[in-house]
Amino acid sequence: MQPSSWLFDELAHAGDEHLDPAYVAAYDRKAQTDSSEDLALLRTFGLDEASTLVDFGAGTGTFALAAAPVCRRVVAVDVSAPMLERLRERARAESVDNIETVQSGFLTYRHDGEPADFAHSRNALHHLPDFWKGIALHRVAAALRPGGIFFLRDLVYSFDPGDAGAIFEDWLARAPCRPEEGYTTADLATHIRTEYSTYTWLLEPMVERAGFEIRNAEYSSQVFAAYTCIRW
Repeated sequence: MQPSSWLFDELAHAGDEHLDPAYVAAYDRKAQTDSSEDLALLRTFGLDEASTLVDFGAGTGTFALAAAPVCRRVVAVDVSAPMLERLRERARAESVDNIETVQSGFLTYRHDGEPADFAHSRNALHHLPDFWKGIALHRVAAALRPGGIFFLRDLVYSFDPGDAGAIFEDWLARAPCRPEEGYTTADLATHIRTEYSTYTWLLEPMVERAGFEIRNAEYSSQVFAAYTCIRW
């Protein structure tokens, strides 16, 4: 089925670097993602060998690969073909055979089989403007069973608009200088200018309106947030 002509094009807004095989090859070293905390939290909510988990914006599979040994089924969803190919390479190297890869986005993913028990997303929802975030969150809820858990971690701003300048200048001043050490000042400035991170006080009502109860919210440096949500 072809997507509707009015639908937001997630692939076009994924960021050119995420579609570049050369960038993707070095992505894990730059991102320096540690999935242990997210995985430990989901296990406290019952993630186990009977669980189905959908990872939205799975990227090169760091979280999907960490979760696979303790899940029955992991569905890794991403719009980037090079990212998913890198995930499959990593899965083959680690002899992991219970990860399904789906080239899709929040707005186009269609879940097959029984509703998922868990959903996870890290640093992906900010690629959507707020209108589309609302639709995306509804679609995440639709993929989950009632009582299912959605863990969302992203760049979300917990400050007033008048404080943006001071907070962003401080954030950029603390960024590493070299790309191989992480996201640089230029990277963060590009994120602020061109991507769609929103305020906590806008995102949280969207999450609740989509059919979730926010069981826990954590804020870091006024530019990151993490939410543990339960589907009604």
